[in-house]
Amino acid sequence: MLRFEHVSKTYKGGKKAVDDLNLDIDKGEFICFIGPSGCGKTTTMKMINRLIDPTEGKIFIDDKDILQEDPVKLRRSIGYVIQQIGLMPHMTIRDNIVLVPKLLKWSDEKKQERAKELIKLVDLPEEYLDRYPYELSGGQQQRIGVLRALAAEQNLILMDEPFGALDPITRDSLQEEFKNLQQELGKTIIFVTHDMDEALKLADRIVIMQAGKVVQFDTPDEILRHPANSFVEEFIGKDRLIEAQPDVTQVRQIMNTSPVSITADKSLQAAIQLMKQKRVDTLLVVDEKQVLKGYIDVEKIDSERRRATSVVDILERDVFYVKEDALLRDTIQRILKRGYKYVPVVDDENRLVGIVTRASLVDMVYDSIWGEEQEDTEQTDTKETVATSEGGE
Repeated sequence: MLRFEHVSKTYKGGKKAVDDLNLDIDKGEFICFIGPSGCGKTTTMKMINRLIDPTEGKIFIDDKDILQEDPVKLRRSIGYVIQQIGLMPHMTIRDNIVLVPKLLKWSDEKKQERAKELIKLVDLPEEYLDRYPYELSGGQQQRIGVLRALAAEQNLILMDEPFGALDPITRDSLQEEFKNLQQELGKTIIFVTHDMDEALKLADRIVIMQAGKVVQFDTPDEILRHPANSFVEEFIGKDRLIEAQPDVTQVRQIMNTSPVSITADKSLQAAIQLMKQKRVDTLLVVDEKQVLKGYIDVEKIDSERRRATSVVDILERDVFYVKEDALLRDTIQRILKRGYKYVPVVDDENRLVGIVTRASLVDMVYDSIWGEEQEDTEQTDTKETVATSEGGE
């Protein structure tokens, strides 16, 4: 899909921003570029759509040398999302989304259908298409920025720290949403970030750069387990919990497979009885096919009990969940760092298959941190006992 052959970028004064870059990126891969400020990651991205031209070397997209392509046509064939979003304030959300298809002279009917199709992908109501950017939250605007990059059905999307200006909770939500979207659509993503947690969560492979050079290009797990050098070790941080549990990598390996759930058509009285029986303060809500629809909790029941009679009346649809094959480190970070009490686990059809609780993760972390120490202590105590016993004889 994308290939760099001995690519360098040298600025006036002889400073090399990118130095002899050689990379092969496959179709459908999510690639994160990361490194300290000035390492060359953003320059590398901007050379892909020729906002910056390389000084040396060649870049190929689908085996075509981009330096032989018309730069305007090239940019229209590549999606581009930036941190500042860049929505046109005087244009409706619909017009913002179909900006590139309009330049490509799509028919009005095709543009309208594409806008409706895309807005559904990020779970925003169709009526939002007639709103203006100032009427949307920051997270919603960023979703529209992503949709605009997908509008012309480009196979390659460039993203330059797109979630950097968002608050942590919105950022978490959008990361998960976009990763699922990318997997569903099969797009090739080149994503620049300064956040190692973000790269570990999103990337199929990570490019770590230093002073214009690639220091390591590998999967997140390989980088965490086999950092190329001391720079990479220091950059990723030594507290990554994947090192503590090298044999436990996916959520399905530690999830509880019997989550307490209820269907939306049940009465609140039935929900209260189930909560009492199972000794829980939250119920996950599913449909008849076990597809996760949201949750209810005891606080909502208490506050809405006088007006509501059934589960659907108080259903909270905004529920954070993870896929059963998600990497465990991502779930650990969300639960322990963001304060979640639990995270529902779903399969590829969004059917509820399990739950991961804060308590289970804390137990695992305790075992990983103090398990060996306790084992060593027990072994030492045993040796001392044996030695004392032998001495007594």
